[in-house]
Amino acid sequence: MNEITITKHEGGFRLKTEQRFPLPAADVFPFFADAGNLQAITPANLHFQILTEMPIEMRPGAVIDYKIRLRGFPIHWQTEITAWEPTYRFVDRQLKGPYKWWIHEHLFEERDGKTVAIDIVDYGVPLAFIAHPLLVKNDLIKIFRFRHEVLAKRFGEVSCATG
Repeated sequence: MNEITITKHEGGFRLKTEQRFPLPAADVFPFFADAGNLQAITPANLHFQILTEMPIEMRPGAVIDYKIRLRGFPIHWQTEITAWEPTYRFVDRQLKGPYKWWIHEHLFEERDGKTVAIDIVDYGVPLAFIAHPLLVKNDLIKIFRFRHEVLAKRFGEVSCATG
């Protein structure tokens, strides 16, 4: 499994991770382009639900509403797609939700017919001095590990050592 790093960044935090798939970006990107697949890569304990009518046309300005449960509390989460560049990248930004801010950049770099999928998430947390080390950091690591496992089963995975 690839490493997930979380560092301090511009008054908040930055999560960065990458995963390598043995397929070209044109074969990987469509899965991420379908917002309906978010539930499949989200742990069941979050009770993730898309509230926006499907299918969702992914484009700059598209707004997507979700409902999740964090530690048993229902939360309405709303994001906006701020950049949409198939098959290379897209960015979603939290409009409403549990974070002070949340900007998630999804990058897809093709190298020798394989895809490196990179996630960069910049976020802020209320009461970060206590909430981040005790709750948020570990929750995000678990969510992204789950995501990696699901995606590795779906697309296969290339180890860092082999390319």
